[in-house]
Amino acid sequence: MAAAPVPRLDGYSVQIGDRLYVFAGYENLDHVHSHVDVYNFSSNKWVERFDMPKEMANSHLGIATDGRYIYALTGQFGPQCRSPINRNFVVDTVTKEWHELPPLPVPRYAPATQLWRGRLHVMGGGKEDRHEPGLEHWSLAVKDGKALENEWRTEIPIPRGGPHRACVVANDKLFVIGGQEGDFMAKPGSPIFKCVRRHEVVYGDVYMLDDGNKWKQLSPMPKPNSHIECAWVVVNNSIVIVGGTTEKHPITNKMILVGEVFRFDLDTLTWLVIGRMPFRIKTALAGYWDGWLYFTSGQRDRGPDNPAPKKVVGCTWRTKLHI
Repeated sequence: MAAAPVPRLDGYSVQIGDRLYVFAGYENLDHVHSHVDVYNFSSNKWVERFDMPKEMANSHLGIATDGRYIYALTGQFGPQCRSPINRNFVVDTVTKEWHELPPLPVPRYAPATQLWRGRLHVMGGGKEDRHEPGLEHWSLAVKDGKALENEWRTEIPIPRGGPHRACVVANDKLFVIGGQEGDFMAKPGSPIFKCVRRHEVVYGDVYMLDDGNKWKQLSPMPKPNSHIECAWVVVNNSIVIVGGTTEKHPITNKMILVGEVFRFDLDTLTWLVIGRMPFRIKTALAGYWDGWLYFTSGQRDRGPDNPAPKKVVGCTWRTKLHI
């Protein structure tokens, strides 16, 4: 399908009706975006662009929507491996007006985020150094793009912390899927906060929160998987997840990208691999419309025989989804 106007890595997205709103992200490590691109599934065209507030984070956000308003929370401000900020924003997709929400108690980097039962939930993520996993979980009551409270409420901590996880509400339950502990950090003393790799552990853990206000651990993904925050859709009582990253290569220590399409059956709470993507890719942004599964953007592999990450892309693909 038509490629996005710009390539983006660690961009974020939400779908409202037949539109996919694609936020921020890196064009490369030295350049980050500060705007939103909009894809229309009915016309299969990129149809709109609008700016984000200059004070808003440029990557590693938490993001959620109520069907009109999009809440874009915390995240990393600036290029390379700068630290996260704790400022939160909301945009009205009808008027394109932005407003600021109460700040998080502390900044978080790529936390699991979702709107559930009238409250924004933010949990896990990376702490201010980008590397140490956070376990904290906060919520804020919101309605029609406005906060109903002045401060975030402390909730039950998530059993395992870290960034780059899918966070999904389905059947009035909150699911947190995959993720990792640790991430790239800024090189000590670097004036540009140059990214250097640290040890990280990728996992496939799945946690669910329901009426008991207690986390329940479910069957893990078929393989450890991270960088899937917006790489999911809910279709026919299933969560479908595309791409991601898995455990690093045992010899070269290089990152390994994922090319599978995973399905989590919400009736049986079990996983299946249901297909493959045209190439392996991380931080893909997924959508579903009229029987078609879409993804756009991210960082793809070096080729069919080399799963290490290389080119940041804006390409858009779709396939018929039969489940």
